[in-house]
Amino acid sequence: MAHKNPIRSFFASVKLAVVLLIAIAAASILGTLIPQQEAAGPFIARLGPGWSSFLMKIQVFDVFHSFWYAALMALLALNLIVCSLDLLPRTWRRYRRKDDPDRMERLADLPAARIVVTGRDREEAAKRATSLLEKIAGPVTRRERGERIFLHAHRGAYSHFGVPIIHAGVLIVMAGVMIGLFSGFEGYMTIPEGESTATVRLKSGRGERVLPFSVRCDRFVLEFYENGAPRTYRSDLTFLQNGREAQSAAVLVNHPVTFGGIRFYQSSYGTMPGGNPVLTVVQRERKVMEVEIAPEMAFVLPEHRATVRVLRVEDNLMDMGPAVKLGVTAPSGSRQFWVFAAIEQIVAANPGILEQVPLFDPASFAPYLFSLRAAERRPYTGLQAARDPGVPMVALGAAVLMAGLLVVYFRSHRRFWILLETADEGTRIGVVGRSSRDEAGMNRELDRLADAIGAEEEAGT
Repeated sequence: MAHKNPIRSFFASVKLAVVLLIAIAAASILGTLIPQQEAAGPFIARLGPGWSSFLMKIQVFDVFHSFWYAALMALLALNLIVCSLDLLPRTWRRYRRKDDPDRMERLADLPAARIVVTGRDREEAAKRATSLLEKIAGPVTRRERGERIFLHAHRGAYSHFGVPIIHAGVLIVMAGVMIGLFSGFEGYMTIPEGESTATVRLKSGRGERVLPFSVRCDRFVLEFYENGAPRTYRSDLTFLQNGREAQSAAVLVNHPVTFGGIRFYQSSYGTMPGGNPVLTVVQRERKVMEVEIAPEMAFVLPEHRATVRVLRVEDNLMDMGPAVKLGVTAPSGSRQFWVFAAIEQIVAANPGILEQVPLFDPASFAPYLFSLRAAERRPYTGLQAARDPGVPMVALGAAVLMAGLLVVYFRSHRRFWILLETADEGTRIGVVGRSSRDEAGMNRELDRLADAIGAEEEAGT
């Protein structure tokens, strides 16, 4: 007797499958309860440096992309493959097995309900029984032995492949999931209205990915309810490939669009400066100059041989709106001060603030008065971009898995035998059968077959 390979036996073990399934379930629960990827930031901040470093190394905060989760899935896949390889030869033998038509030897062992007595001769009764058996089970095999005629038919032999089909479906689903986890990506795009980009910022700080096409935001539409809550925000997008417009589509919340195998979702919106702020210089109510400014730039006030340098530009300094910090260098000395775009509203809300905080006085360098006009703001759309190349394979695997479950639970291999033998009163007919599952259903079908033979015989008399 050949000894089993211990390594093969280990990987084909049901115990191994159970342990792996428990481990994968526990890992999935862990990945659900513990914040993952970007969401893990606040949780990590509450841990000590030692624990956070250790947990990050073992990828607790990115469970579904971790090496150990992939190893568990690979081991389960190997377990299923080895089990299937062991199962397939036996399944194939059962599928190909030819039952002897004359396996049924005696009518005496049958219940009375499965025996029909007819006055017809044996050959004519066999033809009628063959016709009925073909209707429910397909081709009939016939064999004669002495005064007996044996009929045999079967259906549903493919049901033996139900479990291997389920294994195949699970393996295909697992392969699709792993392809999606390690070949797909998920990230964000911020596109100002009227501009385009091909860069996706990947989640969890994984860097950037450049798409093989560009996405342009032609228009962003924001509608509100009467109470001021957002009702609809929509991005009208155009996808550009090789510099040409390939497709236009509107993306709304819960209505994504797909292009180039990448799915785009509406995730956020906002406004951003549309250009640089403008600084106006007035001397004794006469405009001296108007300058579009940027950080670190400088310009000269010729009459006083003064150089003005832009030190900082803020969109919202201390919640008081846009502001710019200037440094003025002149023969009389140097000074620094802030120029706010909303200085009049600031002074009205805080009387005496310019005396208390001279740094906020836009007339600090007399006789000049500086004023700031903030850059116009324009809307931008925030899109979530995701690519999961494993989705078609997961869908295929789910279909295969469903087919396997249907075969296992709703189909069975049913075998039928009919024995006809000559008796004093004519011909006695016995009906018997076996099923790979659902014996109760098989018994009902045998009763119906016996009733049908009996009814046909009575109708013919």
